[in-house]
Amino acid sequence: MKEPSYLRSGELAWLCGVSADTLRHYERLKLLPAPRRSPGNYRLYAPEAADRVRLIRQALAVGFSLPELVRLLKVRDAGGAPCRQARRLLEEKLSGMDQRIADLSEMRDRLRQILEDWDRRLARAPDGTPARLLESLALPDSRSKSLNWRGRNSQ
Repeated sequence: MKEPSYLRSGELAWLCGVSADTLRHYERLKLLPAPRRSPGNYRLYAPEAADRVRLIRQALAVGFSLPELVRLLKVRDAGGAPCRQARRLLEEKLSGMDQRIADLSEMRDRLRQILEDWDRRLARAPDGTPARLLESLALPDSRSKSLNWRGRNSQ
């Protein structure tokens, strides 16, 4: 039976588009199993390590954190099925993203209102005289709106 061809850390890193430091970091976090060592003490990774690194990178790209992956993969590596937990985490990430998008959309609308106000102020101000644009942000009407830009009522 032929022994699988192992990859040195530099080869695995290149293959997966990460640095050797990243591989060592994943190893310290136990996201990657400790590799074999060559007689010269080089790290030798099994070919499956490339799939694992790609899985980690794809999970990070969709928003999972390293600590979350550590927990999920620990369960998985022990023979468990963390699928529902992974789904719940991703659903929370999507919900958080939706909220951030809504907040940004409200902020964009508020900035448009401020620009319209500033355009009116500039149109009324003679050339060379201050229109006090920044000061207008601190006026009671502007201030209450800016503090409430997320659309939440203050109580």
